[in-house]
Amino acid sequence: MGQEYIFKQATEPWEFEQIHRLNYETFVKEIPQHQSNRDKRLIDKFHEQNTYFICLRGQELLGMLALRDQRPFSLDQKVDDLDSYLPAARSICEVRLLALRKSVRHRELLRRLLYEAGQYMLSRGYDTAVISGVLEQQKLYRHLGFVPFGPIVGHAGARFQPMYLTADQYARVRRPIVDVTTPISRGKPIFLMPGPIEVSNTVRDVFVRSTYSHRWPECIALHRKTRTMLCDLTGARDVGLFMGSGTLANDVVAGQLSLLPERGLILTNGEFSERLADHGRRWGLSFETLALEWGQPFDLAQAEQILEGRPEIGWIWTVHCETSTGMINDLAKLKRICRKRHVRLCTDCVSSIGTAPVDLQDVYLASGVSGKGLCCYSGLSMVFCGDSWSPGGSSLPACLDLSHYVSSDGVPFTICSNLVAALHQALQELDLEHRMQNIRHHSRWIRQQMTDIGLPPLVEESLSNPAVLTFCLEPALDSGQVGEHLKHKGFMISYGSGYLRRRNWIQICLMGSTGEKELQGIVAEFRLLIRDGVPV
Repeated sequence: MGQEYIFKQATEPWEFEQIHRLNYETFVKEIPQHQSNRDKRLIDKFHEQNTYFICLRGQELLGMLALRDQRPFSLDQKVDDLDSYLPAARSICEVRLLALRKSVRHRELLRRLLYEAGQYMLSRGYDTAVISGVLEQQKLYRHLGFVPFGPIVGHAGARFQPMYLTADQYARVRRPIVDVTTPISRGKPIFLMPGPIEVSNTVRDVFVRSTYSHRWPECIALHRKTRTMLCDLTGARDVGLFMGSGTLANDVVAGQLSLLPERGLILTNGEFSERLADHGRRWGLSFETLALEWGQPFDLAQAEQILEGRPEIGWIWTVHCETSTGMINDLAKLKRICRKRHVRLCTDCVSSIGTAPVDLQDVYLASGVSGKGLCCYSGLSMVFCGDSWSPGGSSLPACLDLSHYVSSDGVPFTICSNLVAALHQALQELDLEHRMQNIRHHSRWIRQQMTDIGLPPLVEESLSNPAVLTFCLEPALDSGQVGEHLKHKGFMISYGSGYLRRRNWIQICLMGSTGEKELQGIVAEFRLLIRDGVPV
C-alpha cells in the first residue's frame, strides 16, 4: 500500500457525502438492493447510528464499512429469532455496508479497512460481529473466520448469507488481520478504577497551558475561585488546598485533632477507615475504636451508647464512602448524633465528593482530593472546615497547619498552578446532578448484569456508593489473574491493592465518564471468565 492511502474513521461532511454516493453505486447499481433515484445518493436508514471506517486517496473515497451496535440490527429484520443462532453472553455489533470501488478491489485494502474496524471493536469491548455476507464472497468470509448461520436472505441479484465472527474464532485464523490478543491499552484504556480517571479534553488543555508562580495575582485569584467553588459544592465554610494525596489531607485533620483536649472515637468498617485509626496512632491521639466487619453498616445506636458512657469523647472521625467495599456511611445520622452530644464530627470524603450527595454543614473537618469524583488529575488534596473550626496554636509543622491554608489568599507555599487550573476547569464542567444520575443508572445496570452471572456486589445497593462496586471472586478465579487479564484487554479495574488481593476481591468504579459500550464490554469479559476461567 502506498502512502497516498489514508484509513480513518469518517468525521467530515464531505466524507459522509461520498459515503452516500458509494453506497448508491454499490447497493443500487451493482447489487440491486434499493430503488434508483435522480440524486444518485443512498443515505442508509441507520446512518445516524453508524460508525464508518473509510479509505481515502486525497479527498477521494475508495472504500468503506460501517459498524452499529443498536438493536434491532438490520439482520434482526431478515432472520427470525436472530439471537438463537448466536453464541450466548456476547457483546455484539453488526458490520454493514462493506464497499470498495471496482478500481481498487484488492485484498490489502480490504485487510486495512477491517483492521481499523477491528481495533475499534476491541477498544469498545465487542467480542462478536454479525454480517450479511454477499453470497458470492463466502470463501473470503470463511477465510476470515466468519461462521454462516440461518437461511440465505435477500432476493435475486442481492442474496446474502448471515454470518458471525467471535474473537475466539478469529484468534484461530491462520493470518489474522487484527491481533485480538493485543491489549486495548495500546490504544485507549478504559479506566474503571477509583483513580486515575480519564479527564476531559478541556481539563487536559487547561492543565498544559496554565503555569504561573504561586505568588502571581493570576494564581492567587484562580486559587481563591477554586476554593469558593469547592465550598459551594459541599456546603463547607472554607477549604485549604494541599499538594499531595488524601493521606496528606487526613494527616492535616489528625494534626488539628491533636490540638483538642478531648478524647475521640474512630468508627471503622473497611480499609480506609482503619487507616484513620493508623493516622490517630501515629499522631499520638487519645481515642477509642468502634470496629465493625468490612462491608457492614455502622451500628449508630452502639456509637451513641459509647458517647453516653464516655462524656470525655469530644470528636468522632470516620469515612463517608468506604472505598474498599463501596459502603456509604450515613453522614446525616452521624451529624445528628454529634449535634445532640456537642461532639465534633470529622470525615474522609475522598471518594464521595463528586459521586454521591455530600453536605458538610455541621462537619468540623473533612478531607477530599482533586481526582476521583471531581474528574481531575490527582495531585491536590483538600481539607474542608466548618463553622465551629478555628485556628489552633503554632505547634504543628508549618506545611500541615490548616490555618496557613485558609488565610485571605490561602497560598502559603509553592503549589502547582497547572493542577489548580485543571481543578477549576473540572469544577466548572461538573453537572453534579446529571453526573450522579448517570452513575446510578450505570451502577444499577452493571450490578444486575454481574448478579445474573453469579457475581453480586459485596454491599447491597441501598447502602452503597453507586460509583464503587466491590466483587468477591470464587477461589477458582484469582483476583490478580483476573485483573491482569482485563488490563490486557484494556479494562483498568482495581485489583492490585494488598487488601483486595488478600480477600480475592476486585472493584469496578464509575468515577470517570464510562459509557454503556465499555460496561457491556467488561460484563462480556466476565461472562467468559466465569464460563472458561482465566486464559493461560
